[in-house]
Amino acid sequence: MDFIQAPPQLGNQYDDDPLLQEYLSRVLPKDMLGSIERELHELGELGGITFFKRQLEDRLNEPTLTQFAPFGERIDQIELSPLWREAQRVAAERGLVALAYERRNGEHSRVHQFALNYLVQASLDVYSCPLAMTDGAARTLVELGNHELADRALPRLTSRDPSRMWTSGQWMTERIGGSDVGRSEAIARLGAGGWRLHGTKWFCSAATSEMALTLARPEGNKDGGRGLALFYVETRDPKGGMNGIQIHRLKDKMGTRKLPTAELRLDGTLAKPVAGLQDGVKNITFMLNITRTWNAFGAAWGMRRAVALVRDWARRREAFGARLADKPLFADTVAGIAAETEGAFHLAFRAAELLGRHEAGVATEQENRVARILTPLAKLTTGKQAVAVASEALECFGGAGVVEDTGLPLLLRDTHVLPIWEGTTDVLSLDALRALAADGTFQAFVYEVQSRLAMARDAALGSCVGSARSALDHASQWLSIHVAQRGLLEQGARRFAMTLGRTAELAYLVAHAQWCLDHGHGKRALAAARRFSQSGVDLINAAVDGEDSRLLA
Repeated sequence: MDFIQAPPQLGNQYDDDPLLQEYLSRVLPKDMLGSIERELHELGELGGITFFKRQLEDRLNEPTLTQFAPFGERIDQIELSPLWREAQRVAAERGLVALAYERRNGEHSRVHQFALNYLVQASLDVYSCPLAMTDGAARTLVELGNHELADRALPRLTSRDPSRMWTSGQWMTERIGGSDVGRSEAIARLGAGGWRLHGTKWFCSAATSEMALTLARPEGNKDGGRGLALFYVETRDPKGGMNGIQIHRLKDKMGTRKLPTAELRLDGTLAKPVAGLQDGVKNITFMLNITRTWNAFGAAWGMRRAVALVRDWARRREAFGARLADKPLFADTVAGIAAETEGAFHLAFRAAELLGRHEAGVATEQENRVARILTPLAKLTTGKQAVAVASEALECFGGAGVVEDTGLPLLLRDTHVLPIWEGTTDVLSLDALRALAADGTFQAFVYEVQSRLAMARDAALGSCVGSARSALDHASQWLSIHVAQRGLLEQGARRFAMTLGRTAELAYLVAHAQWCLDHGHGKRALAAARRFSQSGVDLINAAVDGEDSRLLA
């Protein structure tokens, strides 16, 4: 009989995740963890078994756009995949956005929210994208204090009723540029019934959302980001028709193909200013801070999914007389991606902790400064890690890793959006430099890292502490030398930012490992910290020549 290889499988994603269990035991009050553990188990079952199976079955279904009805009426109707329709229900009923605004668990509400999403989203075909923008829109309306819009939209954005819950889009990118939003060409004109928008939005994810926040330039305003205003748009008019919006096409993307990303034409779209008629780029940063945090978690749960499948495969696959799991070289390969995954996990969840404390009004000024730098660092660091881990994971499967009907190529294709969405790595590196320009921010970051490293008492963590402190010292020296040299500062911004992100990850790995040793959770976390410290933390190369870069570019 011909040999048939058993495919990799998943179990309950909460029960099978010692890292998540350890982390929640460490950061949450015991009574709170007890009250949500059943919910965590249920989401773990949905993510690892129910929806993972449906995701594989739903592999070939993608959103479709019907622009015209049979007799010529323009309808621009998008049909979603079956799994996405189910994801809408689950997201509402499980409060995957609402939990952050219900605040039943105070400063820990964000950790609770993201733990649930971490367990299920890897099986929901990037439905996290509209949820991220929904969360960001809700936060923006709260922060900017537009009570009229908040009273209308917030109850819907944060509803647990699937028939009532709205999702939000975020329309920034135009044909003239991506991250350079100050060049936006969309115009807002005050006309019949209020402000109306005109222009093209080139890359609009989650095009089926009921509302969106978007940038446009009020007619007569000056050029640049200051002249843009942030507008609130409902995508349908009171009669259910499109609100002056035409969908030119759905984007034919390499990955995230279940996510309906569209090119839109705004032709008299009725809109309302959210916070005045200028400073739109500044005002939308409230949304970006939330969506960048979601992006970091998307990297973390994507990496976790890749590692879980590789581990199961290693137990099932035999080669050269033994299971792959028993092959020292294969174990070494898996250890590398597992350590990267644990580092990304801690960086994402630390960002969530700080966000939750800020929203609960209990964060110190020191913590708020750390949050300002940690958000861009978490996004850019984990995004690059996710692509590398997914690529390595596919290689672990050999030829099966690139066969489409295994579902495995999805691991890599969908991760490639993570370093791009909400700002490329270069853009986020410059954002990190801007955040550090604020008084006390770099000092707050240094204290954040040093305080975690100071928790290490076990001698086995000594090399990890040394690596992190050396990288931090080098970063501090590099910044002090180049702070007045804009060209050199920008040239090294990516390596500098990645060094800070990886240093923070190592510091969090060290602190967690010490806690695990103290509380009888074994040495897995210690192994993760040690392996991560050997994989490159200090990425700064002060000897890089700008002329060489110019010639090669």
